[in-house]
Amino acid sequence: MVTLFGIVLLTFLVVTAIAIVSTPNLFVAVMLMSIFSLLMAATFFILDAADVALTEAAIGAGMSTILFLGALALVAEREQRAPTRRWLPLAVIALTAFTVIYATFDKPRLGDPAAPVHQHVAPWYLEQTPLLMEMSNVVTAVLAGFRAYDTLGEVLVILTAGLGVMMILANGRPELSKQDRATEAPGLRHHLVPRVVGQLLIPFIVLFGLYLQFHGEFSPGGGFQAGAIIAVGIVLHALLEGEAARRAIVSRRVLGGVMAGGALLLCAVGAAGIVLGGNFLDYSVLAADPVSGQQLGIHLVEAGVGITVTGTLVAAFHAFADREPAP
Repeated sequence: MVTLFGIVLLTFLVVTAIAIVSTPNLFVAVMLMSIFSLLMAATFFILDAADVALTEAAIGAGMSTILFLGALALVAEREQRAPTRRWLPLAVIALTAFTVIYATFDKPRLGDPAAPVHQHVAPWYLEQTPLLMEMSNVVTAVLAGFRAYDTLGEVLVILTAGLGVMMILANGRPELSKQDRATEAPGLRHHLVPRVVGQLLIPFIVLFGLYLQFHGEFSPGGGFQAGAIIAVGIVLHALLEGEAARRAIVSRRVLGGVMAGGALLLCAVGAAGIVLGGNFLDYSVLAADPVSGQQLGIHLVEAGVGITVTGTLVAAFHAFADREPAP
């Protein structure tokens, strides 16, 4: 049954991808990309990759769609196609598809215990995580503990991307005064049903994000997923009440501090390990008991990840919302 459901999902993915590259309407393309992300999230879920599924649903179908719509408001609605030869891109796509399909013949069967990935470091992670960290979610232990350097690099990449978006769109409108805020677009406040339903959902969205943040050591979740979901709640509030209401809660200056604060927290945790006689991002020296130190360090690192992801996504939306729409 699961295999049949997976085949159906893959079929819909192919159909949706073809529709995305075929439509000249950019708004339709954005909506189809959101559907594609939801299908990918469902595919990850049936593959038991719950952490990746949560991230894909929150960022791919949620924040990415909002940011694409924000970018679409600054450009024309329909794509201007240049008169080019279509056979060359079609040939490249066909060659790439053939190469990928051919490569899948050498892949191990799904769930095969003899697959190379299950014979390399995965058994060591499964055996050592309960001993070294006493965590049931091995994914969180790997990302925030064993591969903490990778996580720090990913957070810095996210921060850099957010700063790049803000710099590119830096010629948007300046911060509005209190008098200007009164005349700014009111969001969706004049639409009763979206406003009522949205206001009911926002507390649950933020609460679910906090649950993923602080329960990531026992179940799927962590800073990346939590930060994206909390950012969705903040952006939804801005969409419903208007951008001025969002500024009243979180200003641009505060957003900049939040973006950098999470990355600085990760660096501070790493530096604390050196000061206490260990290595950079070595959590075992953060407490008298090495296991407690590992847990404390992972919690702090995940908090830093969640803070930076939340601040970066909200700041990116703020950068688009501050621009004047296309005439």
